[in-house]
Amino acid sequence: MSMEFTDRLTRVEPSATLAISALATELENEGADVVDLSVGEPDFPTPENIVEAGKDAMDAGHTGYTTSAGIIDLREAIADKLADDGLDHGPEEIIVTPGAKQALYEIVQALIGDGDEVVLLDPAWVSYEAMVKMAGGDLTRVDLSDSDFQLEPALDDLADAVSDETELLIVNSPSNPTGAVYSDAALEGVRDLAVEHDITVISDEIYKEITYGVEPTSLGTLEGMADRTVTVNGFSKAYSMTGWRLGYFAGPEELIDQAGKLHSHSVSSAVNFVQHAGIEALENTDDAVSEMTEAFAERRDLVVDLLEDHGVDVAVPEGAFYMMLPVDDDDQAWCEGAIEDAHVATVPGSAFGTPGYARISYAASEERLEEGIERLAEEGYL
Repeated sequence: MSMEFTDRLTRVEPSATLAISALATELENEGADVVDLSVGEPDFPTPENIVEAGKDAMDAGHTGYTTSAGIIDLREAIADKLADDGLDHGPEEIIVTPGAKQALYEIVQALIGDGDEVVLLDPAWVSYEAMVKMAGGDLTRVDLSDSDFQLEPALDDLADAVSDETELLIVNSPSNPTGAVYSDAALEGVRDLAVEHDITVISDEIYKEITYGVEPTSLGTLEGMADRTVTVNGFSKAYSMTGWRLGYFAGPEELIDQAGKLHSHSVSSAVNFVQHAGIEALENTDDAVSEMTEAFAERRDLVVDLLEDHGVDVAVPEGAFYMMLPVDDDDQAWCEGAIEDAHVATVPGSAFGTPGYARISYAASEERLEEGIERLAEEGYL
């Protein structure tokens, strides 16, 4: 029997980051020692107080369904967290999801249909494009590589890209894959264009708690943006809870009502006891987050210095735990060669819409980072 598959799936490719990670795992299973700098996953264990909260929730019997939008105590805790960031959302304007990726998927499905225009800022996280394509939308892309991946110098390019036909703009600050944190002036430029052209904006703030000497602004706090911004965040990165699958989004109640239909008919709800662990993460884990962020800052500085020793300059990240390494024009071939010859896994920049670069994740120990950079140099990749 030959199956025919829908256009919404055949028009997208598998996640490049997960594909590279799978190749690294395959090589490791064959006995190779692979330095995996491809995966966006903290190498720290989930803080013990969060783990204990999850266990306690299971022991207390919190293993059944919850209300689809999430337990009220967690949504209230999220509302308090958002209020600390300057955002005004009640629990009724929040949906808790199994991961921030699911949150983004539901928003795009709720807002984008066939032929609708979505604007991305390149380099852009790989799944944005796939989500838009699966919804039937069309992409317009703005390249930030000529401005060290900062948005402010490229505001004129963004102005040229958007129009009254633009339905959605996705802003990710701090950025995956660049680590860039967009300035207030850049976000004000986004605000002006969004208001002028009546554009809804997703503010993906999954790395907001991981910054180095800068304080990122939540886009929805700017005047004129409260009713046109959908804020996305989650627990995977800041709290090292990738496998727990817990995220959320907050926005206008009419969006919550519509996206909630997809949520209820697909995932039903996030896992009950995980939601209870999420409350603990938000309320009692600031010190652990600070310790992990300090470690990431030290690793960032180490990698920047090691690359400089080999004559390679990079745009220094201000947040997240990634940087973009300039490589040959054929970045796909460079990354394939790096993992085959040096056994170092990275992700091609073309996967993020920016050829000529490879993304390095420094969410690994200093020892492994040093080993990875040294191998790349020895094999002629730096």
